Amino acid sequence: MSLLPKSRKARRRLTVVAIAAPILALATGLSLYAMGDAAVFFYSPAQAAEKHVPAGRTIRLGGLVETGSVRKAADGMVSFAVTDRKRTDQVVFKGDLPDLFREGQGVVAQGAFDPAGVFQAREVLAKHDEKYMPKEVADALKKSGEWRGDGAPQGSGAGR
Repeated sequence: MSLLPKSRKARRRLTVVAIAAPILALATGLSLYAMGDAAVFFYSPAQAAEKHVPAGRTIRLGGLVETGSVRKAADGMVSFAVTDRKRTDQVVFKGDLPDLFREGQGVVAQGAFDPAGVFQAREVLAKHDEKYMPKEVADALKKSGEWRGDGAPQGSGAGR
């Protein structure tokens, strides 16, 4: 008893599938491997500590800019703290901050932690109006119980 179909047409289809399937699997695998370094994960400060994000891995760190933490140096270097009310991480950024960047507001910084645990940001994004906050930041604040539901986190003073 043969495993191949009796019909010539069915055998051709089976041959095409047998050749195409490994090629497609290889192409998918190579695509996913190539995209691996391009994927940037979002973490709140508490999640980054919990997941033990290694130094040098590019991530997005989001939360609220801690009140009183913004320090600007003459060379254009800005340092500030990002908090999710459970943990606070120090962020350093060299460049121009967005116009809407302020203390107590939502922020997402893209960059990597250095070996000392300071987040070296290459890009800083701020919310653009009173009702909007980046989805990842809002979700992290909701999970931590700090979200009021009207577009502003508890205790931020926004929207009162």
